[in-house]
Amino acid sequence: MSIPSTSTLNSSAITAALGAKARRFAIRTLAECDSSNSRLRDEPSPDDGRVHVLVCERQSAGRGRRGRQWLSAPGASLTFSMRWRFPPETSAPAGLSLVAGLAVARSLEGLGVEAVQLKWPNDVLVTGRKLAGILVELVGGGAAGVEAVIGIGINLRPLPEDDLPDGLAVAAVSELLASPPSRERLLAGLLLQFDLMLETYGAAGFAAFRGAWEQRNAHAGLPVRVGDDAGEILGTCLGVDDDGALCLQTDAGERRVIAGDVSLRPAP
Repeated sequence: MSIPSTSTLNSSAITAALGAKARRFAIRTLAECDSSNSRLRDEPSPDDGRVHVLVCERQSAGRGRRGRQWLSAPGASLTFSMRWRFPPETSAPAGLSLVAGLAVARSLEGLGVEAVQLKWPNDVLVTGRKLAGILVELVGGGAAGVEAVIGIGINLRPLPEDDLPDGLAVAAVSELLASPPSRERLLAGLLLQFDLMLETYGAAGFAAFRGAWEQRNAHAGLPVRVGDDAGEILGTCLGVDDDGALCLQTDAGERRVIAGDVSLRPAP
């Protein structure tokens, strides 16, 4: 079944694709919203034991990291957010955006997408082109436990080049698979993969996934520059640590960069 270009998501088809796990999720679909992450983050969190998911056909103010806008169009992308609750004793989740990227990668690989790469800390690439992006925001803490709102945006069909920022190369699922799944099946597969991986993550942390992430590291052994508004660091990408920090070999020695409001780019 191919990806539809304009039709809205079918809730019954999503439930059917989730099978026995359907009751694990509370899924809402909207034709349009400002930002699915913002909506879930700002809403009261029902403590009903379910993972609350908000899927939006079009986001007028969809957000990526560092305040960037996520481009979406009805039928051309799958954009949704999930609210996950961690046990009260859990500290601030480390490396969560990397685990989220790995969950997306594994789900796409299971469909037959080849050469999937991960760009620290939050992008999914195919042959260097951006296929999906992730935004993780933490909510709460203390006795109530930590919750994370995880936003996912996946390109399903190519966007017009005039709509893309200069220098951004993108990939789309429709270009990578001869028979793409429906958006309902794609969404259900992603949710099931997240459910499986975040259970392990809650018990063992990012260390349990470090090797799998490293296998897909788009910049392994390559010169990179990592920076923010305060400056940048140049070095060779050594990989990631057990807490998800990026490790660089620089002229001044080995440096660790904690995933935050920074960007990673190839260096000459």
